[in-house]
Amino acid sequence: MTAAPLLELDAVRIRYDGAAHPTPDGVSLEVRAGEVVLLLGPSGCGKSTLTLALDGLVPHAIAAELDGRVRVAGLDTRDHSVAELSEHVAMVFQDPDAQIVTGTLLDEVAFGPENRLLPAAEVLARAERALKLVGLWDRRADNPDVLSGGGRQRLAIACALAMASPVLVLDEPTANLDPAGIDEVYAVLRELANDHDHAIVLVEHNLDAAVDIVDRVVVLDANGRLVVDGPVRDVLAGRARELVELGVWLPVSTLAAMRLEDAGVAIEPLPLTPSELAAALESIEVLPAPVPEYTATTTRATDAAAPAPAAAITVRGCSIRRGGRRGPVVVDGVDLDVASGDFVAIVGTNGAGKTTLLQAIAGVIPAPPGTIDVLGMDPSRADARARARRIGFVFQNPEHQFVAHTVAEELELGLRVQGVPESERRAEIERMLRRFGLDAHRDRHPFLLSGGQKRRLSVGTALVAGAPVLALDEPTFGQDRARASELLGILGDLNAEGTTVLVVTHDLQLVADYANRVAVMQGGRVLGVGPTADVLAGPLIEAAGLRHPPLARATRSLARHPEWQQVTRMSQLPRPGRAAA
Repeated sequence: MTAAPLLELDAVRIRYDGAAHPTPDGVSLEVRAGEVVLLLGPSGCGKSTLTLALDGLVPHAIAAELDGRVRVAGLDTRDHSVAELSEHVAMVFQDPDAQIVTGTLLDEVAFGPENRLLPAAEVLARAERALKLVGLWDRRADNPDVLSGGGRQRLAIACALAMASPVLVLDEPTANLDPAGIDEVYAVLRELANDHDHAIVLVEHNLDAAVDIVDRVVVLDANGRLVVDGPVRDVLAGRARELVELGVWLPVSTLAAMRLEDAGVAIEPLPLTPSELAAALESIEVLPAPVPEYTATTTRATDAAAPAPAAAITVRGCSIRRGGRRGPVVVDGVDLDVASGDFVAIVGTNGAGKTTLLQAIAGVIPAPPGTIDVLGMDPSRADARARARRIGFVFQNPEHQFVAHTVAEELELGLRVQGVPESERRAEIERMLRRFGLDAHRDRHPFLLSGGQKRRLSVGTALVAGAPVLALDEPTFGQDRARASELLGILGDLNAEGTTVLVVTHDLQLVADYANRVAVMQGGRVLGVGPTADVLAGPLIEAAGLRHPPLARATRSLARHPEWQQVTRMSQLPRPGRAAA
């Protein structure tokens, strides 16, 4: 006899106050023990909202209208409190810091069971089991603040496990993690998936990390309606073209194989992982030559007569401590040059100092005077108006930069600071609203937008002022495939027009596809800087504790096609009309 479902959704519609339409809209599905369900859909379709309904936060704690029924272990979420439902479902949010409240790992994991008034011996037993499962028992006396991003996310998962809830819901658990942290989190999830006692519901954009533990995929369309529900390979490979049209992320290996198919290179079935793509390419006797890499860097290198571009950003001997003079050094004697018109990516593991360096360059945090120059300006000494004229900045967490009451007012702020006349401001605001798909949300409070919409607004506020330098921290965080491609296309166009772009990102495939130079950081220092292709093909990536991007992992070991071993960018893949005979 089949076990009863742990989760039952019947025609679920959720509408936030002021929203024109419900998202999700009419979703019905069941999830049973042993299933790992991946929830996909374009930005704003209601994925995160749906996860909040699974543990009762909607409708009990969040102002939203819920139609339809959500049942957790047979309990209707309308009729039971969040505390009651926590015995059956546990939530892990995108940002682990949003749910950490105590001073030691052991106290943090014990906090939930203690609040359920369980006996002390059971609380400690649950905490020990959960911390051992995620590999943190030996650090139980540490303060959570000293953990890496991956460590804090593993701690958040341990807190969920200590509640002994059979359902685990994770909303983009790896969004802010480096590759090592991602591997840590998925090692834990893989072990949970293998014991078949839990039901796991996962919202994730990084499908290259998630695909090997998922057995079922549920897809929502832009209106929040359920359009696909089936086994992982049937959905991601069998309906890949349909998902691309919906704006949904696919594994990089799948997208690469689709591009090759369009060029006449038959790959059947479509691969989901780099190893599957590598095996498919090795099985093909003759492959077309990859497209030669073409970047601003290679153009300058082959034109000896061309003058070297002026420096847009110069960093010399920059050291920054966290928390004042006695705090730990997080940026340690950094030297960095960014030429005007470059698209530079700063990469490294969590804690390498990337974000701190980027914030110092943008003047968000102070650096020692004289150590940073941006187009002739010392950002540590300049006022807000002078900084806004030279450099636009996008925070990793969009909410950290929102100060206005509506989306339109948020976009207007930068123009007003620079003294742009009101008539010109209105026209520019309308243009930016259309450009980032925020027309329908112009009068909404920024904090009521979806995660992807918040990210687009944050980028819009940096672009609207037209600064010649843009600094962005994880610019594609929370974006669906279509919106991420659109955003990166905008940045690429601006870069081609002369804007200098500096990004911090953990997405090395983004780096491979868009950056012309890469700076690799570790322990607060810059290990090296160079052209993207050289850095990704060399030892710096592994030396910094990073993993090569998915496409490079598939191509760099091809024995039958050595000319493909340097392929790292999607743009290097053959185009239609270039296939082998």
